[in-house]
Amino acid sequence: MNLVSHSLMPRVVVGTDLVEISAVAEAIRTFGDRYLRRLFTPDEIATCQATPAMASQRFAARFAAKEATVKVLRPNTGWLSPRDIEITQESSGAPSLILRGEAQTLAAQAGFDGWSVSLTHEAAYASAVVVAIHLSAQTSNDPAPQESEEHETRS
Repeated sequence: MNLVSHSLMPRVVVGTDLVEISAVAEAIRTFGDRYLRRLFTPDEIATCQATPAMASQRFAARFAAKEATVKVLRPNTGWLSPRDIEITQESSGAPSLILRGEAQTLAAQAGFDGWSVSLTHEAAYASAVVVAIHLSAQTSNDPAPQESEEHETRS
């Protein structure tokens, strides 16, 4: 493939995760606020608990998004603080991603320019897909960029 000199070619990295809602509900029953405060920010907790009947599903979806984000960032240690990855809700209701601390550092080092996150939950499972975009200058001598990279799901 011949690329136009100095054209901008996006690199897309995708992470996904699937979480069993009952496992999250059991962890909340067993460990309560200690579990919630370890994994979620105060705003995430408030958002999820705003509708008590849906709290477990909402926490599970946000946990899936945090795991999907880790798969995109690929930390050398294999672990990031879950609270450094926050799922917020825009006024439209769409989820968005805020990174802090080590997660923010890794994203900057990777050159990610934009993010998209999608959450879903149905019956027994919650799922999330996180997409990071990196716009990089490519020259005709550079190898053709991959359009996307797949990451194994770790459960």
